[in-house]
This record gives sequence, structure tokens and C-alpha cells, in this order.
Amino acid sequence: MSWAAHDLEPYAFQRHLGGKVAIVPLLIGSYSPDLFSKWFVYGIEVFGVELQADDPTQFHRGWPGVGFTHSLAFGLVVAALLLLLTRSRIWAFSFLLGHWAHALTDVGDTIGTMLLFPFSTETIGVGAWAYAGHVGRLTDAGAYFSGLGFVWDGVWILYGLVSWRILTRAYFRETIVPADPFWGWAGKRLPETALLALYRASFFYGTTRWVAWVIWAHVVNDFPIDLSWGGPDWVDAAYD
Repeated sequence: MSWAAHDLEPYAFQRHLGGKVAIVPLLIGSYSPDLFSKWFVYGIEVFGVELQADDPTQFHRGWPGVGFTHSLAFGLVVAALLLLLTRSRIWAFSFLLGHWAHALTDVGDTIGTMLLFPFSTETIGVGAWAYAGHVGRLTDAGAYFSGLGFVWDGVWILYGLVSWRILTRAYFRETIVPADPFWGWAGKRLPETALLALYRASFFYGTTRWVAWVIWAHVVNDFPIDLSWGGPDWVDAAYD
């Protein structure tokens, strides 16, 4: 899993594809695999009742479970439905791009994703950083921001800062707005300043979230940094 890359990757596609993609479905696609499952991995308390998956790892990435949301086929199916409902090729293509970016990024951890579902329920992963969703949100955060995962996220932040022009008002007016009728519809209800803030929101959210968790893990707390492959070795990581 990633704690910031899913917020930031869509802006990299935006830089290279310009008006060929739309940022809103890009972001929806990037968030979609975890949209309705992440809370059940960590657990949540509702009216005094704690709700959590019995096997968080299998629920999140496996089968039976919702691991199919991280498959390439799931992205294709939802993109096809979007095309059917909206008749917008740019929305369907952008959603697919965002979704596949998420699914492929999560290949980086020690569990990986069921990329080839429904043809296979095997997870594919390179094991660069520890998957630790099953040990609780805070321990998972400490582990992620002490291993190669937070380095991966940092690369996307750096790339975004180098590409700062895509966050300017001029780029928004000249490239973002003409590419997607959503902005024209929203512009009838909100001032441009609000629309610009909405366009930039995910980038700044991902960046500030990354900074805040790094400070929490290594200034407020003292989690040992371990940049070895599959680390950190002090966490009880889940493996395929």
C-alpha cells in the first residue's frame, strides 16, 4: 500500500498527457481500489462496536475478499461502465489510468496485488517495502515511513515540485478546464479560486500528509529507519 503516491501520481500523468486526460476521474481511479475497504482493514468503532476484518490482509488484497479491486480487469470494467454512463472517453480513459497506477504501485509491497484476477487469485509483488496493515494503522504508518515506501512517495513529491507549472492558474485555465466539461459545470456554481483549490487539493494533501507522517514517525516517535528491501525488519510484515 502507499500513503501518498495515490494522491500524487495523477499529477504526473497530467504533466505528460495534458488535455488528453481529466484530473477528476484520474484521482477517482487512483483512490478507487481502497475507497470502501481501507477502514475495514484497520478497523473502526461504531456506537461502541468495533468493526474489522478477521483477516485484514486477505480481505484487502486476497480472495475471498476485495483484492479484486486491485486487479487490472476491475479497472477495465469500471472504465467501461463510466464510458457507457457518461459517453466520455476522456473520463473512462483517465479513470483506468488512475486505477492501474494504484494497482501497480501496490505491487511494491510484500503482499502485492491480484493483478490478473479473475484469471488468477495469486498476488504479484516485488516486496520492496513491508505490508503491515494487519498490525494497526499507527504501527503500519511507523513501518511505512521507516522503509522504502516513504522513499517511493517522496519521489512523486519531488517530481511534482519539479513539475510545478501544472499547479499554476494559467495551466488550470489553458489545459485543465478545456479538457473536461466538469469544470465548466462547476464554474457556474463556484468561483475560479475555489476550483483551483479543488484541482490542487490532492497534490497538497498528499505532500503535507507525507511530511506530517515523517515528522510523527521520526520526531514525535522514534521508529528505527530500515531502508533494506522488504523492510523495516522490526515489523511483522505480511508476505504472499
